[in-house]
This record gives sequence, C-alpha cells and structure tokens, in this order.
Amino acid sequence: MKMFELQQWAEMHWNGFAEMQSDPDVMADLGGPFTRDASREKFDLYRNAWKTDGVSRWAVVDSAGAFLGYAGIMARHDRDHPLGVHHEIGWRFRRDAWGKGLATESARQALHHAWSILDVPEIVSYTAMDNLRSQNVMRRLDLRRDPRRDFTARYPRGDWSGLVWVAERPVAGANAQ
Repeated sequence: MKMFELQQWAEMHWNGFAEMQSDPDVMADLGGPFTRDASREKFDLYRNAWKTDGVSRWAVVDSAGAFLGYAGIMARHDRDHPLGVHHEIGWRFRRDAWGKGLATESARQALHHAWSILDVPEIVSYTAMDNLRSQNVMRRLDLRRDPRRDFTARYPRGDWSGLVWVAERPVAGANAQ
C-alpha cells in the first residue's frame, strides 16, 4: 500500500495547509507561525505556479486523502535574490508526519518529475543552519553542498541565512531517481 500521493493543489488542501503553517514547531525555521492570510497567499502562489511555471510544490496526502505536507520545485524569478533566478526544491510537513521518510521520498518524486519537464542544469535547495532535519533530507537526496553560495536574505519577517545544496541534472541514460 502506498504511503502517500502527490497531488496538484486544490481547495481541499487549504485547511490542512493553513493548520500546518500555524504550527510553531513546523514554522520555527521561518520565524514562527504564519497567519491565515499569509498562509493563503503562499497557498495561492503554489497553486498558481502550476499554470505559470509548469512546476510547483505538490500537496502530499495520505492514502485516505488527508493533507500531510508539501514537496516540490518552485521557479524563483527574483533577479535580486542572492542566488538570482533559479529553481528551488523544498518541503514542509505537519509535525505528526515527521520522521517517516515522507520528505525524502516525496521530494525524490518531485525532483524526478522536474527533471522530466525542466531544461535546467541544476535545482537548488536551501535551509537554515540549525535545520538539521532538512539537511539530512538533502543528504539522502544526494544533493551536493555548495558553501560558496550560502546567503543571507532580507524578508518581511527578518533576515534569513541559508545553506545551499545543489541537485545537478542527471546524466542522460543514468538512473534519475
């Protein structure tokens, strides 16, 4: 039996997403819980990215359809971002879904999908220095650490420093899992 399914965003995911974004433990690396309005803005961004960019975060649901979290690729169009225009893989899960391999496996599927539709040499990931859980996921995904590209960015919630990891396009004919 399959542990989870990746789904494009739909309104049925909204309440689970908003609840996850309001959890202080889940949102600790981004300065704490998001309001429902801030969560709605992010939810709509993810949902609309499928139409505008052809990629986005996927909603991750369990076999009964309950929202567990998200994983996937976002096109970052901001030329003023410290990494410039790029594609980024990220994930976030409800606290009760942590430690079950969901982030690694759903991110692996999202990355595989992205390589099949995007013509880019790399996809980056970044996380806070103290977010060891995400760093472990990055290692399990075989992302390469690139300390030369670490950065600090100014966001509405304050400055945020990120450690950069890189997924390089698989070589044609190689196993692209």
